[in-house]
Amino acid sequence: QLVESGGGSVQAEGSLRLSCAVSVYTDGRYCMGWFRQAPGKEREGVAIISPDGGSTYYADSAKGRFTISQDSAKNTLYLQMSSLKAEGTAMYYCASRRLPCSSRPSEWYWWGQGTQVTVS
Repeated sequence: QLVESGGGSVQAEGSLRLSCAVSVYTDGRYCMGWFRQAPGKEREGVAIISPDGGSTYYADSAKGRFTISQDSAKNTLYLQMSSLKAEGTAMYYCASRRLPCSSRPSEWYWWGQGTQVTVS
């Protein structure tokens, strides 16, 4: 089970930190990722992290402004977002899949319920 939190309304150029509590068994071989879906648009990958945290992927729109991290002891995934823009308004989801990691949402099979981020 994946449960996101931390969404909300923020002004442009503001910051938010999303959290995802992870309670699925991962055995150290599962990638974790953040995705988002804006109204009328397809779900897209935002940031992905490898099981050991050694590799990360960021969408171009997230590079330099978002940071993905995980705390294995707390079984929590984070997405620190700064300099938020209006186009960042979307439902944000965390997801998990077994290695190899992928940036394609269709290739992920465990999903949280999402947390809404609104940037105005």
